[in-house]
Amino acid sequence: MDRYGVIGHPIRHSRSPDIHRHFALLTGQHLSYERIEGTLDGFESEVVRFFAAGGLGLNVTLPFKERAFALAALHSPRARVAHAANTLGVTPEGTLWADNTDGEGLVRDMTLNLGVTLEGSRVLILGAGGAARGIVQPLLEAGIVQLDIANRTLVRAQTLVRELESLPSAVSCRAFSWPDIPAQAYEVVINATSTAVAGDLPPLPAALFDQRTLAYDLGYGKGPTPFLKLAGQAGAGRTEDGLGMLVEQAAESFYLWRGIRPPSAEVLRALRAACH
Repeated sequence: MDRYGVIGHPIRHSRSPDIHRHFALLTGQHLSYERIEGTLDGFESEVVRFFAAGGLGLNVTLPFKERAFALAALHSPRARVAHAANTLGVTPEGTLWADNTDGEGLVRDMTLNLGVTLEGSRVLILGAGGAARGIVQPLLEAGIVQLDIANRTLVRAQTLVRELESLPSAVSCRAFSWPDIPAQAYEVVINATSTAVAGDLPPLPAALFDQRTLAYDLGYGKGPTPFLKLAGQAGAGRTEDGLGMLVEQAAESFYLWRGIRPPSAEVLRALRAACH
């Protein structure tokens, strides 16, 4: 049986095995998918050992995404922009390749599951760390016209914007610190900070949100995140968490490995029901 898995630290709460097993069932694919508890000092050797034993693909979660990117010999363009990988595989010749499916998962969730039109949209991303880096390139390719990135440390946002400006894209990109976020409404505001867990929100102008705004948090949980609560109170027309992105990034990994795109909507419905 073809062997896949997800590696992270900690990994026991990962939903990836359930998602991929459901994908396999729906598409008639015979495979196994396991949780692998990575170690901070042994990640690289654990990955090498997995593939040497015949493993065909790994998803990678915190805190190993940057190390997974560095370990691979081949990188997709979206992984290069992110400087991180959440998907590893091997070529027929045995060369390790890395991709990042987070941004594709986000765009597919917004456009297919939520019915959002990204073409012509102005998008604000809160945060300029690894989560933000993982989603920017597919957003640039989705037809948006403006991408603003705000971060507590301005230089970090500026660095990411400079990198994006070197890409072949007509999208206007700007960097801001928290106090300088424009007091204007965006079609999409994405929380890519850790506030879904910490509950420590940056000061956000209420003017960011109106009835046309989708407020989207990359995090998810049993109820609305602090960011989504704030956005709803400020007048955002729609608030959504990142559970759909989780399923869609997994579907993209499955497609890269198996060449078959699984019907993700059914899996998302099942996960959503389990969260309530």
